[in-house]
Parts: sequence; structure tokens; C-alpha cells
Amino acid sequence: MLKEYLNIRDIIGPLVLLQEVEGVTYGELAEIKLATGEVRRGRVLEITNRKALIQVFEGTQGIARDNVKVKFLGKGMEIGVSPDIVGRIFNGAGETIDGGPPIIPVKYLNINGNPMNPCARDYPNEFIQTGISSIDGMNSLVRGQKLPIFSGAGLPHAKIAAQIARQARVLQTEEKFAVIFGAMGVTFEDANYFITDFQRTGAIERAVLFINLADDPTIERIAVPRMALTVAEYLAYEQDAHILVILTDMTNYCEALREISAARKEIPGRRGFPGYLYTDLATLYERAGRIKGKKGSITQIPILTMPEDDKTHPIPDLTGYITEGQLILSRLLHTKSIYPPIDILPSLSRLKDKGIGKDKTREDHFDVVNQLYAAYARGKNVKELAVVLGESALTPLDVQYIKFSELFEKMFLRQGEEEDRTIGETLNIGWKTLGFLPKTELKRIKQVHIERYYKPWSDSPQQIINVP
Repeated sequence: MLKEYLNIRDIIGPLVLLQEVEGVTYGELAEIKLATGEVRRGRVLEITNRKALIQVFEGTQGIARDNVKVKFLGKGMEIGVSPDIVGRIFNGAGETIDGGPPIIPVKYLNINGNPMNPCARDYPNEFIQTGISSIDGMNSLVRGQKLPIFSGAGLPHAKIAAQIARQARVLQTEEKFAVIFGAMGVTFEDANYFITDFQRTGAIERAVLFINLADDPTIERIAVPRMALTVAEYLAYEQDAHILVILTDMTNYCEALREISAARKEIPGRRGFPGYLYTDLATLYERAGRIKGKKGSITQIPILTMPEDDKTHPIPDLTGYITEGQLILSRLLHTKSIYPPIDILPSLSRLKDKGIGKDKTREDHFDVVNQLYAAYARGKNVKELAVVLGESALTPLDVQYIKFSELFEKMFLRQGEEEDRTIGETLNIGWKTLGFLPKTELKRIKQVHIERYYKPWSDSPQQIINVP
């Protein structure tokens, strides 16, 4: 028989402070029963001197010191898992919201997971194809990697997330692949877009969705990524599947952490965020990876919106320290109607070299990436120089590099929202773009690859450059 407590000492925002408790542990679930019979759920955030601080999921409105009974359940927050979980949609509390039958769990797992032994980690070295050239070609995603997308308000990160979820696949078709999609603090419109898009395209058949709306309880926003990663670990390490976890928007998650921290009256860190923000993010990001002896893997793409497009903001700054690179969306490319507006110059995938090349993508991949990057960077630099000195100060080759940079954006970076390019198609488009440059300028490509793939342009590229 579980003991019920009546001795509430204080109520602060979404928090309830209970005194004279015994045997309560950090993270333990609690039930708060009101005089009306309503039952609310909570989680223990802190234990000090027989006092328990409880975060109430549904909020504390209507709770008073003398009208509630609190009961601790002796376990942390769990989610029931089974192979049938694929294809289902859940809310932030782990309850199905797709109208289907309830999940019959094979087991219950604590959403906080277990730490992964660093010695058991296997090095990521296998390519994942997203169908997006600016990712597959220039900043390749590797199984077991953590590759975040840094976006800004008004940029199409939601469309990119949905497109990656639809199109991502491993090149070995016989291997099981699934997508776990966790949305935190999104609007009803965005949530409806994700659900409708997954159902329309059939991607829902190999996906699990967790949706937390902006008006849902804050504590659920904290739980969603942990539930998503717990399901991912079950499918990857017990069902031998390769899992891609997409989490959006991590900024909403971090702001929920800040809200809870402020309610607990903790000393704030940078911009009001708690001092343990780095540690908390690491507990999520480091749950990605591969384990020696296990067939499955977990790859993460966290998506966050940078406040005021500021890369030095604590959320993108700390995320960059933990993860293996970043994809940065450009507002300038977006105004040019380039979709997806991924700016390849500041973007980086630190593990791409391990996942590309012969027997993985194609033998010319590494050379093509280096040459495209160098040529595009030179074209952008010359363009900035022309603003200062005027175009009359440029050489004919400089002008050609400016045109190349425009051509690269229109041909290589830009593609349709429904366009799913194979890695072969991406590299072929890269070679076609490089055909605009003289062969003598391809200094980063082996001669054997130039002889096989290079074809110089015979027509003027102006028609493509002028495409709106």
C-alpha cells in the first residue's frame, strides 16, 4: 500500500513542495489527487532534508494546501515499447493520439535511459542518404552521428525536417530503417503539417511521432526527447534497426528548462538559462551512436532556432560543442528562393570523411566535395571584393567564379520539396556544375576522375543563372 501525504508546504508556479517525506527518490513519479477526484501527475525534481519538490505536469491551478493527497509511485517516468510501436503517433505524455488501438507493451523502459559505456561505442562510418544534395554531397550524414540543424525564425526548418524524415534511408535496402520524430512546443499548425505529411507520403509506416503542442504542459516538453530516444534505443539495440531521430525544436526544450529553473529559484547562467544546460543537452545528444556487437544504430538530427540568428546564443553554442558539426540555414539564400537554404560554407559534418568514398558512396565523392567548396567559396569572396573595388577591377576568371557561385546555388543547392536525389544524382549535378569552370581550375580532383566525369560546358549558363 503506497503512503499518501497531505503536508504540502508551498506551491510555486508549476511546483509543489512537500515536507516530511520518506523513501522518495529523484525522478520518481507522483500522483496528486484533488478533492474533486481529479488526478494529476508529477515528477520529483529535488530531494532535500525530507522535502520533495514536485513538478506537476498539468499545472497547479486549483491545488491548495488542504485539498490534495500526494502519492509516490516508486518508479520513474516510463514508456511501454513493442515492435508494433512503429507507425504510431503519441502525445507528450506517451499516449496514442492517432485513433488506433493502444500499444500492448512487451516491456516498460525508463525514459532517462542508461549511460552508454564509451569503450563500447563503435566508430560511425556508414553513409545515410537524405535525398538532399547540400547534405548528402557536401555535409554527409553518417550512421551514429549527431548533426544538428541551426535555423532561424521564419526559415523552412519544418519542411526540411519532414523531407529528411520522408526520404532518409540506408543504401543497403535489406536493413531495417525507421525514423523517430519528436516535436516539442510546436504550434497546432506545425503539428498538423507533420502528421498530414507523414500520412500523405506513407512515411508514417516506418516512423514513430511524438507531438508536444505549445499549450501542453512544460514538463512534457522535457519528456518528449527522452521518450523518443528511449524508443529509438529499443528499436536499434533490441530490434536491430537503424534509427534516425529528428528532434525539433530544441530551443523550445531549453526554454522549458529555463522556466523550470526559474520556478526552482536557481541561480541563472548565460541569458537566464540554468548552469547545467550543457550537461542536460549532453544527456540527450550522447544517446546517439553505435554499440560494438549490435547491428542497429541511432543517428540524431536535432533542430533548433537561433534567437535573432545568433550563433553565439547559449543553445546553438553549447550544441555545437557536443555534436559532430552543424548545418546552418541562411536567411540570404531563403530570400533568393533557394530551398533548402543550407549555407554550406559555415556548415560542417565532422564525420563525413568516414562515410564517403569507394564502396560507400562513390570513389570521386571526396574530390568533388573539396572542389565545389573551394570554387563556391572563391566565387563568394570575389563577389564581396567586387562590391568594394567594382567589377572593372576583376579578371575574366574572377567574373567566371562569380557566375559559378550563382550557378552552384541554382543547380546544386536548390531542389524541390518532393525531390529525392540519390547520391549518384547529386554527384553528377556537382560534376555538371564544375563543367562551367576550365579544366585547369580543377586542382583538387584526381586526374583519373577528371578524365572519367568532367564535361566542359558548351552553352552559356546565363539562362540557368537568371532563373528566379
